[in-house]
Order: sequence, then C-alpha cells, then structure tokens
Amino acid sequence: MAARTFNTHNDMPADRRTSVVALINKQLLDLIDLYTQTKYAHWNVKGPHFIGLHELFDKLAEEVEEAIDEVAERATALGGVALGTARHTASHTRLTEFPGETFDGVAVVAALVERFAAVGKTTRAAIDEATKLEDSDTADLFTGVSRDLDRSTWFLEAHLQK
Repeated sequence: MAARTFNTHNDMPADRRTSVVALINKQLLDLIDLYTQTKYAHWNVKGPHFIGLHELFDKLAEEVEEAIDEVAERATALGGVALGTARHTASHTRLTEFPGETFDGVAVVAALVERFAAVGKTTRAAIDEATKLEDSDTADLFTGVSRDLDRSTWFLEAHLQK
C-alpha cells in the first residue's frame, strides 16, 4: 500500500500515522468492494420481492458510500493517501467475490449478509487495532461504521429469518 505522506500539523507521531493510514486503507478497500457488490445486487436481484429488495440494497449502498467517504477523508486528514481505485480495490480486498449466477432475492440477501458481516468483523478488529495505535479518533470512526454495518446486517437477516 502507498506509503506516501504529506506534511500535517496533526500531532500524532509520523510512524504511528503511517500505521493508522495503512489500517484505514485496508478497511477502505473492503468498504469499496462491499459498496460495489451491494450495487451489483441492487441492479440484478430478481423475484417476487424485487422492488423492496432493489430499494433496500440501494439504501444500504448509499450508507456504505457515506462510510467510504468518511474513512477515506480520515486517511488524508492524517497526511496519508486514500487508496481506492477499482484496480487497487480488486487486488487488495479481503471480501470474496459475489457468487456468480446468484439473482434470486433470498440468495442475493444471503450473499449480502455474508459480506456485510465480514466487513463488520474486520471493522471491529480495526477498532481494536486503532486503539492499540492510540488513535481514539479512528477507533471512534470505525465504531460508527461497525454500528451501521451491524444494523445493515440485521436489515438483511430479517429477510431470511422465520
């Protein structure tokens, strides 16, 4: 990942900022991948609950997009570079690819549940790592993202539970 940094008046030591920016970029790439996979689901879902799922997936994608922007801006606020081109995301994401030929509403929901939960898990680990790096602001940012991902997972899981 890019080690380029810019001068900043942020008083966090430079070596710690570099470590935090690397942590932020890992989460950023996963969030970007989650966003694109959620949009893929939004565009391609089929079945009797199409419109409800189509609209839900779009709402969830918008929320992930907001998190992407906040996370990326934290990296740059620390003097780092926010990584996130499509090629960089594709080569560094920790998410598995959305299952091909999955279009049925329930199967699409199940695939998204797995992905939202996976990013939720890595985000909670990132909270702990940011705390170890003594960056409570980044830990707080990740806490908000984690809370939103958990809520989104719940919204999706509700469609699968009986």
